[in-house]
Amino acid sequence: MDVKKKILIVEDDQFLREFYQDLLQSEGYTVEVAGDGDAGLTKALAGGWGLLLLDLMLPKRDGLQILKEIKVKLAANATGVIVILTNLGQDAIIKQCLDLGAAGYLVKSAMNPDQVLTEIHSYLEKA
Repeated sequence: MDVKKKILIVEDDQFLREFYQDLLQSEGYTVEVAGDGDAGLTKALAGGWGLLLLDLMLPKRDGLQILKEIKVKLAANATGVIVILTNLGQDAIIKQCLDLGAAGYLVKSAMNPDQVLTEIHSYLEKA
């Protein structure tokens, strides 16, 4: 299986998690999901992902904590491209995510499904 076709979504909002999962599977991606930070970290550390879509606000362990753990425990390319999912627009938090290895971010409330797909394709092409 092409690693670029494997996507991990770490998102606690069930509606959004299922929405992104269905959207990406309809495009031919293999998608796994996690609903909290602990489960997301475990799956991320297993590696083999082309893309990790990571929410910042999660139960048990937030997205920043996950990014820090990944940075410490894995080689830079072991998790694939990491893209933050957020509704937060705070520049300081976004900068911290980018400093920790995230390739970019998507503001969930500002994007329609076509825009999400365009962005994901773009991140995967750069990988």
